[in-house]
Parts: sequence; C-alpha cells; structure tokens
Amino acid sequence: MHYPDTKLPQVGTTIFTRMSALAQAHQAINLSQGFPDFDGPQALLSRVDHYIRQGANQYAPMSGVPGLRTAIAAKVERCYGRMVDAETEVTVTSGATEALFAAISAVVRPGDEVLVFDPAYDSYDPAITLNGGKAVHIPLQPPAFEIDWEQARQAISPNTRMIILNTPHNPTGQTLAAADLQELSDLVAGTDILLLADEVYEHIVFDGAEHQSINRYPALAERSFVVSSFGKTYHTTGWKIGYCVAPAPLTAELRKIHQYLTFSTSTPMQLALADYLNDDPQHDQALPAFYQAKRDRFNAGMEKSRFQFTPAAGTYFQVMDYSAISELPDTEFVLWLIEQAGVAAIPLSVFYQQPPEMRLVRFCFAKSETTLDQAAERLCKI
Repeated sequence: MHYPDTKLPQVGTTIFTRMSALAQAHQAINLSQGFPDFDGPQALLSRVDHYIRQGANQYAPMSGVPGLRTAIAAKVERCYGRMVDAETEVTVTSGATEALFAAISAVVRPGDEVLVFDPAYDSYDPAITLNGGKAVHIPLQPPAFEIDWEQARQAISPNTRMIILNTPHNPTGQTLAAADLQELSDLVAGTDILLLADEVYEHIVFDGAEHQSINRYPALAERSFVVSSFGKTYHTTGWKIGYCVAPAPLTAELRKIHQYLTFSTSTPMQLALADYLNDDPQHDQALPAFYQAKRDRFNAGMEKSRFQFTPAAGTYFQVMDYSAISELPDTEFVLWLIEQAGVAAIPLSVFYQQPPEMRLVRFCFAKSETTLDQAAERLCKI
C-alpha cells in the first residue's frame, strides 16, 4: 500500500516531548517543559470533585458552560476594561492550543500570509500550513528580542491575512510595551488584517509592569482573537482548558471549527472554574508576585554560575546565555546539560525558522523552591 505524503514534512515530535522524555530517562531535574510541579488551589480542585459527585459528567454546551462564559466576561472587564458579550464573544476551548488552531483555521485560506515573530511557539506554523497559508517569519534578535516594526511593515503584503502576537512571550520571557501596541495599531489601520493574540501568560508579568493586552485597545480588539489559558493561571496545565475572546463575527467562525475539533470541554472542570472565578477573583492579581519570587530565587541561585542572563519580564521562563560554558549548538548543549548537570532545558533555536547566532537556553521556574534550589546548585557546578 502507498501511504499519502505527509502534510507536515518539517514536523516531528515536539522538543517539549523529547526533552521531558530525556529528563525522565536520565532522572534529571526537568526545567524544560512549561508545567508547574505543584498543584492548583485546593478550593478549585475540591469543586471539581463536587461536580463529579453531583453527576455533571456529560457534554457541556459547545461554546462553554454559560456560568463560566459569564465569569470570563466579568474578568475581562475587571482586568482590561473591555465589555464583551458572554453569549456571542466568549468560547471555552480544550486548551489554548485548540483556540489558536481554531482561530487560524477559521480565517486563513490557501494563499493567505500570516506574520509570525520568531522565536515562536511551535503550534502556530503547522496550523497555518494545514490551512494552506504561508507563515512569514520575522526574526527577533537577541538579547532584547524586540519587534522591529519597520521590518514588520515591510513584510505586509496584499496577501497578509493575520498577525500573530504572543505577550508575555514564550520562550524569551519578554513583554510588549504600550508603544508596541501603538505601532501595531498604526500598522493595521485601514486594512482588513486580523490579529491573533496569544496571551496565555497574561497574569505573569513582573517588576510592577502592566500586561498590555489587546483587550485594552478597542481598535485592535475589534479585529482580534484573544486567547487565554486557565491552565497557566491556576497551575492546572493538565486540564487543558482555555478560552478565546473575539468579536461576534469572528467568534461565530471560530466556533464552526471548534465544534468539529473537540465540540466541548470537561463539564465538571468548567463548573469548578466558574465558581472559583466568582469566589476568588483576586487569584490572578497575586500571580505576578507569586512567580516573581520564584524567578528571583532561581536567578539568585544562578548568580555564581557561568550562565549570563537578564531577569525575565514575564512568563515563567528564564532565558540564559551559556556561551561562557560551551561552544556547542544549543540543541547539542541541552543534551550535554542533561548528562553533565542532570538538568533539562529547552534550546531557543528550535523556535526559529532561521535562528541567529546565539547560545541560549530556556529554563522553566514554575517549580517548588526545593526543585529550583537543587537545579541551581547543579548548574553552578558546570
């Protein structure tokens, strides 16, 4: 039998899966894949148990449990001052990754171009390719990883359908400033270009800075899919529950895709999240201090190492330069690091279409104090 050619010839097993498997095989401390090694709020977990025992174990409505969509709309207004319609502008999805895929699938057609800023999260490009689009990659240069808006302007063509933005940014930990959003507004004004805002780390911004959500800017919000993650906010990445806020016409198109991808998302978990959002609306406001303490603890432990770094502005990732340690390419250095230090990291080059010359790796600090201290101790020995 002749099997059809692959639709994604450049895609293999993700770097996250490979590094986590290697970390387990070598019994290394896993600072590669971005998940906490601690649990979510006990009150939230208890509500899931409550609803399971109450029999809320069948399909949820396709667009999300009404109470959760209402709570999301209230949160968007509380955090960003944007009023959205819970019925027509909020959709609960099976993880933020599903929301990203559904948004791209909803509007990208064969021949369309989508601007992607590298280093970019690895799910964007395959979704664009599968829908017949072309990803136009714009590299961000280390160490600042700032968007060159003139370069972005030159990349716009009559075929540009969408621009994907990620702030706070995975993998670099950088954040967009208000000036960046103004540049973006100028760039798309008078066009039909759509925006996809990956804001899954929206509440993990440090040093007193304010997250510059697309939701704060009406002229941008009216052309945007804004994607968020309960997994990141409530330390429950394994639940795979996210949501997308978009104007009604865009939401209608996104739901056409969503209903045939997953149709709906875990019912008891949605009900529990609705209760917790209403009962503890300040949880997300405490996240900056919570994760900044972890960032600072890990970085303090790394001060005596040979790694060089600037503290991350957001996310729970810290990028570090290992050029004083090794001349190995980063994809080889992370393998050496597992074997020699017993710590797993992620190489930055895999997030680029054409990586610049650099010696950078990403560590995840969404870990317990003990884990961070042990990892820093090992890394300081190399």
